[in-house]
Amino acid sequence: MTDSPSDSPSTPSEPEASSANPKRKKGLTILAGVVAVAGLGWAAYAYFVARHFEDTDNAYVQGDVIQITPQIGGTVLGILANDTDFVKAGQVLVQLDPADSAVALDQAQAALAQAVRLARTLYANNTTLTAQIALREADVTKARVDVERTSDDLKRRQSLSGNGAVSQEELKHAQQQFDSAKSTLVAAQAGVLAAGEQLASNQTLTEGTRVEQQPSVQLAAARLREAFLATQRATLLAPVDGYVAKRTVQLGQRVAAGTPLMSVIALSRVWVEANFKEVQLRNIRIGQPVTLVADQYGSKVSYSGTVSGLGAGTGAAFSLLPAQNATGNWIKVVQRVPVRIALDATQLTEHPLRVGLSMTAEVDVSKTDGLALADVPQVALAQPAVLPTDGAAEQLVQRVIAANLGQAAPGKPRGKL
Repeated sequence: MTDSPSDSPSTPSEPEASSANPKRKKGLTILAGVVAVAGLGWAAYAYFVARHFEDTDNAYVQGDVIQITPQIGGTVLGILANDTDFVKAGQVLVQLDPADSAVALDQAQAALAQAVRLARTLYANNTTLTAQIALREADVTKARVDVERTSDDLKRRQSLSGNGAVSQEELKHAQQQFDSAKSTLVAAQAGVLAAGEQLASNQTLTEGTRVEQQPSVQLAAARLREAFLATQRATLLAPVDGYVAKRTVQLGQRVAAGTPLMSVIALSRVWVEANFKEVQLRNIRIGQPVTLVADQYGSKVSYSGTVSGLGAGTGAAFSLLPAQNATGNWIKVVQRVPVRIALDATQLTEHPLRVGLSMTAEVDVSKTDGLALADVPQVALAQPAVLPTDGAAEQLVQRVIAANLGQAAPGKPRGKL
């Protein structure tokens, strides 16, 4: 029995196959067109836009972390700032016990007073030694007269001793007087020489200088200045405006000079250190504009910065254990170079940043006429406050010197320190 034509499998008819193929071709054509347009668009964007920008997310906020360390040792009596506190430049942060430095100051004042009085004694000795020389010269003159007198007496008795008018005992006595007069003259001349040497020795300590300029006085004055500065350094002040961080000091703690007590960070003067790959540095120049976004605020806050400097070496070159590429198997690793980016102070005031925060940096490298490396030094961002103690220390020195010179310092009663 054979199958009838109606029972055989159905096959698509010619019109249906011809209608399906055009739809498929049309879809593939549209897809290919979209891909081609997207590729051209991306190529155009890369050529006209993207190639003028270099970006990295390996960027972090940096700032001056100023450590507060004492210049002298002492016991902590007071802590006047804590972590997260905002402090102004010159504000007291830590107070050390000033008792030891006060005692040292009193000792230094006494030492300077003694040095001044000893120097005055040297100048007074010049007059005394000059008078002694005059006295010794008078003794020499008197001794010469005695020598001449005893010489005449001896000669006269020697001339009379031949006829028996002068006894041998009297002649011997005249000879002894003559010898004694000569010895006295030699001693007087030696006295003049000794007094002259003493005067010359004393004058080497006083000639061409005043009491205030004596080396011993200058040494004592320097020690007094040092002791005065130590009393001032018992108070630790904030060097700049900023926020306190990493406070480790405690009340009653005995600290040595140089011990870190706390840190002050000037958040208004932070910058960004962006680590670009070495292949990205070809067109980066100083002065180029930078757009930055902080993870803390997200894309809703954008910072405007400027490239202010490029690092002198890669991060690996300055690492604790730099790579030894000349040993063993070697695999090339793309290096990164830190690029310093200055931020707008106004934007930092509106949206403050913290040291160490992550940033995304995008540099506009369309203009490459700037410098690749800085040719002038940058102005220091923060300088420690200088205490006005030098003038006060000098005034104290001058008062002590004047009081022991027998003079009154200007504006001070005689004998008062």
